[in-house]
Amino acid sequence: MAVAELSPSYKTQLNASRLSFLSTHVPIRRRFDVRPRPRHKRDGIYCSVTSNQIQAPVSIQTEQPNIKSECYGVFCLTYDLKAEEETKSWRKMVTVAVSGAAGMIANHLLFKLASGEVFGPDQPIALKLLGSERSFQALEGVAMELEDSLYPLLREVSIGIDPYDIFQDAEWALLIGAKPRGPGMERADLLDINGQIFAEQGKALNAVASRNVKVIVVGNPCNTNALICLKNAPNIPAKNFHALTRLDENRAKCQLALKAGVFYDKVSNVTIWGNHSTTQVPDFLNARINGLPVKEVIKDHKWLEEEFTEKVQKRGGVLIKKWGRSSAASTAVSIVDAIKSLITPTPKGDWFSSGVYTNGNPYSIAEDVVFSMPCRSEGDGDYELVKDVKFDDYLLTRLNKTMAELLAEKRCTAHLIGEGIAVCDLPEDTMLPGEM
Repeated sequence: MAVAELSPSYKTQLNASRLSFLSTHVPIRRRFDVRPRPRHKRDGIYCSVTSNQIQAPVSIQTEQPNIKSECYGVFCLTYDLKAEEETKSWRKMVTVAVSGAAGMIANHLLFKLASGEVFGPDQPIALKLLGSERSFQALEGVAMELEDSLYPLLREVSIGIDPYDIFQDAEWALLIGAKPRGPGMERADLLDINGQIFAEQGKALNAVASRNVKVIVVGNPCNTNALICLKNAPNIPAKNFHALTRLDENRAKCQLALKAGVFYDKVSNVTIWGNHSTTQVPDFLNARINGLPVKEVIKDHKWLEEEFTEKVQKRGGVLIKKWGRSSAASTAVSIVDAIKSLITPTPKGDWFSSGVYTNGNPYSIAEDVVFSMPCRSEGDGDYELVKDVKFDDYLLTRLNKTMAELLAEKRCTAHLIGEGIAVCDLPEDTMLPGEM
């Protein structure tokens, strides 16, 4: 089976403005022009299984189909899209953009998205995958695996290195790609290098994405990267930007369940406060086990304050030492959990953690940063901050430390958020192992 139809000049034009990678199962678009472009309908070859108005695949007509010259393989067939009754149950296609799409986290995530595990078994999906020139061949391999998987919900795949193309009309943007921290690199340097990436991606989202796009920033340092991204996207609500702290929440639930001798579904109301770094604050004061406060179930309060907190903060590093690689699979699972928390109503009385914009928060946390806090959702993609939480001196002291770190990171990236000259006075190096 042929997997791609490439032009004869493919080798000489790889770095040209655009190429079309059209497959038997997944229509794929490439763009190599990295200059910003105004929002408009793209020219060139474009194929999808259905239009946005038609939501389900049905049987091929028995008579000779009309061949569409711009398509390839099965996408050239004409479908009678109103012929089957089941089409009434399918929904409008959702467009999801993913950066760092050739990486290990995306390798776990993309197949969950395409299978219907995330948005539901009746939700057609278009995946738009952003890579780099260096990773482009691997990105083609990802697209080939997606087409070979024959997902009926996957209607379109686009690949490219230009965020202004890949983010076009995106309703969800999952920003995974970021530069890892190399030997001898200061955390301030990492903030600047990755900050420039997320500043450019924010500008691209602002120019071409859906006005209500939901953005989840995974690439570290994710809190400050999310702040940089939202500051460069003034036409998108700041509330729509999230920094991923759900993996930290999942790790905290696991440790509490192990200590209490219960299954993890008995643990609720767990919050990760603050930065996605070793200053993060896993909150056991407000967490519950079987509906009871954690401190009533786990009597060893010294363990909660010391060992529990440290285990959550350093879990990623321990995993790397054990396995020799970072936690790509569990990160992908936590991205799925984060999305589901926004598109599924939060169970009554419970909440979830997400790094969100602090303006208007009820906790006296400094405004104009991205800080992980407890959230609830009605399942419409939006959220509200939880007001009924308790604080004690231990929790407040930890919150102040992680808040100070985020304010220092903000000053260190002032040149990327329109606040003048950067001043890097980071209090200490609190990098997570995944940044290296």
